[in-house]
Amino acid sequence: MNWWALKRKMHISWLISIGCIGIFIGIYCAKYFTNSHISLTYYLLLSCILFSIVFWRKNIYIIPLLIFGALLFGLWRGSISQNELSQYKSLYKTLISVGGTVKDDVDAGTSNQIIVRLNTLTINSKKMPGTLYITTSGDDIKRGDKLILHGKLAEGFGNFPGVMYRATIDKIIHPKPGDAARVVRDWFADAIRRSIPEPESSLGIGYLVGQRRSLPVDLSEALKLAGLTHVIVASGYNLTILVRLARRLFIRVSKYASALAAVVMILVFMAIAGASPSMSRAGLIACLSLAAWYYGRKFHPIVLLSVAIAVTVLIEPSYAWGDLGWQLSFAAFAGVMILAPLSQRFFFGDKKPGTVAQILGETVSAQIVTAPIIIASFGQLSNVAIVSNLLVLPLVPLAMLFTFIAGLGSLLVPAIATFIAMPATWLLRYSVGVTEYLAGLPWVTSVVNLAWWGVGLCYLVIISICIYMWRVTKYNLRESNLVE
Repeated sequence: MNWWALKRKMHISWLISIGCIGIFIGIYCAKYFTNSHISLTYYLLLSCILFSIVFWRKNIYIIPLLIFGALLFGLWRGSISQNELSQYKSLYKTLISVGGTVKDDVDAGTSNQIIVRLNTLTINSKKMPGTLYITTSGDDIKRGDKLILHGKLAEGFGNFPGVMYRATIDKIIHPKPGDAARVVRDWFADAIRRSIPEPESSLGIGYLVGQRRSLPVDLSEALKLAGLTHVIVASGYNLTILVRLARRLFIRVSKYASALAAVVMILVFMAIAGASPSMSRAGLIACLSLAAWYYGRKFHPIVLLSVAIAVTVLIEPSYAWGDLGWQLSFAAFAGVMILAPLSQRFFFGDKKPGTVAQILGETVSAQIVTAPIIIASFGQLSNVAIVSNLLVLPLVPLAMLFTFIAGLGSLLVPAIATFIAMPATWLLRYSVGVTEYLAGLPWVTSVVNLAWWGVGLCYLVIISICIYMWRVTKYNLRESNLVE
């Protein structure tokens, strides 16, 4: 009987999911693996042969072949990137000249320094892969600008192959037309600032387009302490609001118009916010969920999660080697799409929870799944995150709408722009007040130390709890769709 069970066919979606997880593990292991280009070619050929056998037969008993083939494929892709990044080793502790493009919005650093992430690199007149983390002093540096600078290169961290502290800028080039999406975003953001006072205007812009790097330092720190940073980071939450809005506005026209409008909103928002790791994950998952809805299909969240993980690390393997934003983005998604619906069904049964209960459940679930990574990375955890999210999160979609209206009013009828912006100002002032009050509490955070083996143990416990609730409730996770 066991043999016949092993000969059963597996659904292709689960084969893809297992293969994607194997690819991710292979890419992750490539950081600690060295080999020659010739043997890597054999890895690619062997993995393709194994994939062909598995997807031809689809039997359960050949799953080990799928896992082995996926590991080889991941090792092949990750090792190629590692071989490219190995060029940096000879440059560490040396003075170098660097040219490149500013990848993201500039961050405020310490001691009048700014933080720049530079890609499309040329180092000592040689093209180089990867993204450098650079601290420097400079004014009017924006995403899409070209920089030429020099300084001493240090060994990198996370997904950065190199770091330059206190680099000296030799030249700033503002290309024309440059980053058109960023120009439009900044133009509209300036209109919002003319109608809404600070710091409310910066918070509204953060809600609307995820531009957290323009926030005042005090408000940014308060949001972090209150566990609200995620609402002003361009991510799946923003896209979910936009996609659902597009569906409701255009569904009466046709399903095609609704899907097309949602895709356009996704692409425009990604262009405006920038292709950060969390934004790449959010855009990919939103598009896959939208495609499933359009064709009347349903993706299991685990399949969706594993496919998105594999695609993002195949495009940029360094995400698997320490990108915190990428890790938190996927952890939060797993909390909202897997732990939240299971816990809601476990506690509420077939009764659909109300809006407040649903928001609370999704917030708590996201906090639980991201907590181990946050604690291990920062050594602290917000004690008021659940309360702050419950008080602020339900009003974010309305604040986004009113902020957008305020920006339009500033552009079209500047004489009464302040009056038009009053609803946005009131809502944003409430959000700022709640955030600052909670962040000012003496017990707002707890200092907790957690080793990375402890992180793994925490996730084993979370997975065990999810399996238990799934077995008790028999809930079909395919019913949880991001765009519905």
